[in-house]
Amino acid sequence: MNILDQIIASKKREVALKKSVIPIKQLEQSVLIERKTNSLVQHLSTSSSGIIAEHKRRSPSKSVINQSKSVEEIVKNYESGGASGLSMLTDGQYFGGSLDDLILARATTHLPLLRKDFMVDEYQIIEAKAFGADVILLIAAALTREEIKTLSQFAQSLHMEVLLEIHDEKELDKSIMSSLNLIGVNNRNLKTFEVNLDYSKQLAKHIPNDFIKISESGIDNADAIIELQQYGFKGFLMGEYFMKSENPENEMKQFIKKLSL
Repeated sequence: MNILDQIIASKKREVALKKSVIPIKQLEQSVLIERKTNSLVQHLSTSSSGIIAEHKRRSPSKSVINQSKSVEEIVKNYESGGASGLSMLTDGQYFGGSLDDLILARATTHLPLLRKDFMVDEYQIIEAKAFGADVILLIAAALTREEIKTLSQFAQSLHMEVLLEIHDEKELDKSIMSSLNLIGVNNRNLKTFEVNLDYSKQLAKHIPNDFIKISESGIDNADAIIELQQYGFKGFLMGEYFMKSENPENEMKQFIKKLSL
């Protein structure tokens, strides 16, 4: 089994355990269930930088990224630094995140929040809404077309947006449907963890313009964003560059300044 297969297998066990302890009816009683969501599509459509800054403590490929700063501190830094949206990693076993990180972020900012996790069940989408997310992530490599359809339609029924993550043309062809809002190209191969921005450039022309295009992973300089913008990308998910900085706010401001030079 590759790392993605391992993560999905453990995620299915985790969700089954959660369901046995916290029923859906309990999640549906959250005050945030009725909250009007904030559109990441709209924020990216009017943003000059398109930066989606990620809160990520660690990863299978990089071990510890940043364990020292609080969620609130990082989120405030990201917002004041000029981020268009935030991605909150909520997987605990492999990335050191939690739903508590998501709800703390929601209490700290009005920016659109993406719950970044390995979604395999509608239960997780209700969780995402109950803890303050506006957007969910679906990973094409981990789901069948029917699963993508079921999960994306359910998310939209809760007035949430859906970001579909792909890595190649085959995944795009299998997954394309009207119940998606944003399509992200992961420049990191989830099976080998190799990173290459060419994945985004090669796939850009195949993604219909009906969807906001996002480039994910491996972006660590302004020139990369300027080049990717020429391929029609409006969003740039940056998971480590700002997170590992001692001063994320200043780092982001300097980064965005370079985009306008």
